[in-house]
Amino acid sequence: MENSCGRPVKDDPGSRTTNRGRRRFPFRASLLAGALGLGLVALVPSSSDAAPSSHGQPFLSRFTTVTDVSSTVPANGDLNPYGIVAVPRTVGALVRGDTLVSNFNAASNSQGTGTTIVEISPGGQQTLFAQLSGPLPGKCPGGVGLTTALTVLRGGFVVVGSLPVTDGGMGTPEAGCLIVLNSVGAPVETWSGPDINGPWDLAAVQLPGFAELFVTNVLNGTVAGGGSVVKRGTVVRIDVVDQPGRNPVMTGAGVVGSGFAEQLNSAALVLGPTGVALSRNGTLYVADTVDNRLAAIPFAWRRHTAVPHGGLTLTTGGSLNSPLGMALAPNGDVITVNGGDGNAVETTPSGQQVATVKFDPAGAGGDLFGLTIAPGRDGVLFVDDGDNTLKLFH
Repeated sequence: MENSCGRPVKDDPGSRTTNRGRRRFPFRASLLAGALGLGLVALVPSSSDAAPSSHGQPFLSRFTTVTDVSSTVPANGDLNPYGIVAVPRTVGALVRGDTLVSNFNAASNSQGTGTTIVEISPGGQQTLFAQLSGPLPGKCPGGVGLTTALTVLRGGFVVVGSLPVTDGGMGTPEAGCLIVLNSVGAPVETWSGPDINGPWDLAAVQLPGFAELFVTNVLNGTVAGGGSVVKRGTVVRIDVVDQPGRNPVMTGAGVVGSGFAEQLNSAALVLGPTGVALSRNGTLYVADTVDNRLAAIPFAWRRHTAVPHGGLTLTTGGSLNSPLGMALAPNGDVITVNGGDGNAVETTPSGQQVATVKFDPAGAGGDLFGLTIAPGRDGVLFVDDGDNTLKLFH
């Protein structure tokens, strides 16, 4: 069954009272409105700007072949690739057109213990971008276990989420943080706080000197729930000042979406709101893994109060099968990968599922996570946890 999220929102969230502790930027709404309308922003996890959907040929229908690009396993043996982002410009060790991939598991295959980000060229050459084996320059409750939350800011800084599991993956999932690394892979600061609790995935909208990150969080009551479904998952918008030549600074944070289902899971560690992508009109799409749906949060880039109950339903059921990673296609459609099988699903902004294709050649469940539009819009890059590879659907 598919439902449209086209019903209007009755009030303007930009006029609401801000969340406690949020620092407001009075110029932000007008700047981002113009940027979204003119297509001047970088959308993450998608590596390309998205034009309005033509509702013609689905983007996925252009491609037929899956090709291995490279192994994602670095020299220390880290496994379980999760996050993925295309590098937008060359700076430091970052090379435009390369792909960064974060690993969630250590060589022991224990979840929440991965510490590496690898950089992979279009030709398949892998190098180690970062290995976070030492103390971090700031608070990160629990330590390091890198998640799908991964982006590159305009200034060349990389932001990655950490949802660590104590005792070498045998203990308790902890709140973690967002870790900021410079362009040569060295950590320079961490962002943590009450709104950052198990950062699982993220999307970013950027302007010169300023960015907003939209981060999903999956540990709000899940550990206490002990395996029961808890409707407390959130999406947090984080304001970032990103000035040239300076470390980026988090200046505010506030919840824009709440009430998403989340649950501890023996196979996947934790399930909850995962993939996120921001459309040109400011609607944030969210993959609601537990309830097998895609949600929408209107006015996400200027909202000051949370949309409750997991947002508005864009589509549910159909070809969706525990949607995880998400990317925005060049035509404005939403592409998600399923945790329950090896398929990807393309959904229009009106909620119509228009294409379902097999990404994982093995057709197995639990192998797909992060994805991004390939540079040049010539396919979809995605990670395959089944054989720890970066693959290209083209």
